[in-house]
Amino acid sequence: MPDAPLDLLLLPSWLVPVEPAGVVLGDHGLGIRDGRIVLIAPRAEALRQPATEIRELPGMLLAPGLINAHGHAAMSLFRGFADDLPLQSWLEQHIWPAEGRWVDEDFVRAGTELAVAEQLKGGITCFCDQYFYPKIASEVMHNAGVRAQISLPILDFPIPGAADPADAIRRGLELFDDLRHHPRLKVAFGPHAPYTVSDDKLANILMLADQLDAGIHMHVHETAGEVQQAVERTGERPLARIARLGLLGPRFQAVHMTQVNDEDLALLVESNSSVIHCPESNLKLASGFCPVEKLWQAGVNVALGTDGAASNNDLDLLGESRTAALLAKAVAGSATALDAHRALRMATLNGARALGLDACCGSLEVGKFADLVVFDLNGLAQQPVYDPVSQLIYACGRDCVKHVWVGGKPLLDDGRLTRMDEQRIIATARQWGSRIRGG
Repeated sequence: MPDAPLDLLLLPSWLVPVEPAGVVLGDHGLGIRDGRIVLIAPRAEALRQPATEIRELPGMLLAPGLINAHGHAAMSLFRGFADDLPLQSWLEQHIWPAEGRWVDEDFVRAGTELAVAEQLKGGITCFCDQYFYPKIASEVMHNAGVRAQISLPILDFPIPGAADPADAIRRGLELFDDLRHHPRLKVAFGPHAPYTVSDDKLANILMLADQLDAGIHMHVHETAGEVQQAVERTGERPLARIARLGLLGPRFQAVHMTQVNDEDLALLVESNSSVIHCPESNLKLASGFCPVEKLWQAGVNVALGTDGAASNNDLDLLGESRTAALLAKAVAGSATALDAHRALRMATLNGARALGLDACCGSLEVGKFADLVVFDLNGLAQQPVYDPVSQLIYACGRDCVKHVWVGGKPLLDDGRLTRMDEQRIIATARQWGSRIRGG
């Protein structure tokens, strides 16, 4: 019996599968059926397949949807709130007090909608969110149609939406149950940082993560000061402490890692932990430089994140990829460090691997979900095109994003959101800005 027709056949000028690495396919087609990629073939062969819809995409590049492996979605409502300050004063004197004053379910709903819409318009199909009221955030993500990892925030003290760590974990376990069979959303544990979570809490998180096969997502070695204070207080570097407690491993997601010595590197390699690099947030807060090329060459999986809009100030992973590539060259002292193809891999397949999603997304391979983004390379600033991936990383902005699909469902069509009301989201964000500005 012949196969059913394709739901959609896409015919771009360039198709970049990401896996295998470094490949650009010209004049190929990609076919989608039931939300998954079922065909990647030369154009003539692809056109022999019956299809319900065919889309010609001349001058455009088809790639896996971008994966933002670290962020705090609802903090988009604090965009520009406390700029140009060092991390600890930014956090302790401005952000934490503002969160205590303003963050509730309505704030998280509005801020998450703002973040999801911004990310979709920038080609991001999957992201990690680590913020308060995760159940509310999950409802927004479900309705928007995106893919996400929801990292449950856990600290030693009360947080918005949880009276104490035990309450945060209890509520988190309820969310695990609610989303256990969700096709797009998964839950991980998100202990904030080594300096805000004690050993007994980390041991409990490890036990639960092992039982539930869940990821552990944590800010680690974000600044030199954090590492120095830990050594002065305990004689132990934070990553070494985390290793001693048993948390490192393939499910561990170490965010920032601007401070990496030889012992740290060995721990990351031996444990097969992932590092999530947030270059623009690190630069803005003067937190330090993650040695991406050194980690990559040692075999560490390095993914890419924007961090929150309060410290970036945008959720633009394509721009983040460009910054990561340029910064890696300066840090390594080599123009060949983190080339364009590897930068794109960081923003796609490496992110999927860090979040434990590489079996279903992150690359264009038959059998994976059709999480896709189309970039338009027809513009003035993209001419001429010699290497479309280099052009994407070094000469494109997120205004080049034309179409986005998640699981084969169109969420952005010719630059327009299909399931979210952009003008309503903007109006709501402005209302929140006025309230916060007025105190």
